[in-house]
Amino acid sequence: MEQQSIYQVKLDTFEGPLDLLLHLINQYEIDIYDVPMREIADQYLNYIHTLQELHLDVASEYLVMAATLLAIKSDMLLPKQELEIEDEYEEDPREELIQRLIEYKKYKEASHVLKEREHDANQTYTRPPIDLSKYENTVKVTKSDEVTIVDLAQAFQKVLRRKQLLEPMETTVQRQEVSIEKRMDEVVERLQINSGKQSFENLFPYHEKFEIVATFLAILELMKAVRISCYQTKNFDDIMVELAEV
Repeated sequence: MEQQSIYQVKLDTFEGPLDLLLHLINQYEIDIYDVPMREIADQYLNYIHTLQELHLDVASEYLVMAATLLAIKSDMLLPKQELEIEDEYEEDPREELIQRLIEYKKYKEASHVLKEREHDANQTYTRPPIDLSKYENTVKVTKSDEVTIVDLAQAFQKVLRRKQLLEPMETTVQRQEVSIEKRMDEVVERLQINSGKQSFENLFPYHEKFEIVATFLAILELMKAVRISCYQTKNFDDIMVELAEV
């Protein structure tokens, strides 16, 4: 009579013996720092025996853990010898296993977090870069007519802030007569020396506030008289001051 072969199935319910132990601890609401070895060992062995009775393949690492649990259980059931020194530390046979369980729990929880992040990332769909050159503005900007009095006022405040950082302005109140007309001539002369144009900020080589204010008023008067123009070659560039063409 031909002997009937036994069909064996490997069950991958748990990722290892530590995973099984952690499952039992959570299932029976056991404190991981104070594992009752008798109960947890019995539950573990019952699970292993059930798998064997169902002819399911049990990995050797599960059997090694079963032997470890039995050894710890037996050690804890042995009568303890009285210690001559009351304060002498008594090693807990569960300590090494508990530390392994704690470390495994940390990694398991971290893996769940990473898996959730992976799931969220998989819900994000991107597209490859496309050529946007056809939308590029090919018109070269030479001058901008959008420089307003507000732009000049902001540039003037920037000049004041930089002057304060380089050298503190004098705080003594003094009366100084500054001719706007003379300062206008100085601005024009400075522009002529620099090929007819200069950056707005470079027209303020002074450190006293009354001189800086007088120069700003002179620039406004020159613009009003259409003797100079202010422009920017592109956004956020320095404002340029240029002599008007005669």
